[in-house]
Amino acid sequence: MNRHERLLQTILRGQSDANIRFAELRTLLFRLGFSERIRGSHHLFDKEGITEIVNLQNKGGHAKPYQVRQIRRLILKYNLKEEN
Repeated sequence: MNRHERLLQTILRGQSDANIRFAELRTLLFRLGFSERIRGSHHLFDKEGITEIVNLQNKGGHAKPYQVRQIRRLILKYNLKEEN
């Protein structure tokens, strides 16, 4: 299992939302097919076919726990998989 798969499993388990690194989460969203816009400290991610917009903020190198929970809900709701 590579590090991207481990990160996805960690997010889906939901046991360490406060320990997800911002850069790794950002990379995972790209691998899931999201595109990014940056507005100040806000990194906004959207994807065709998904009505919600993901807003991430870097807090000391980590993503905010509530934002990780939002991403987990999107992954489960839309059954998102990594794109090649």
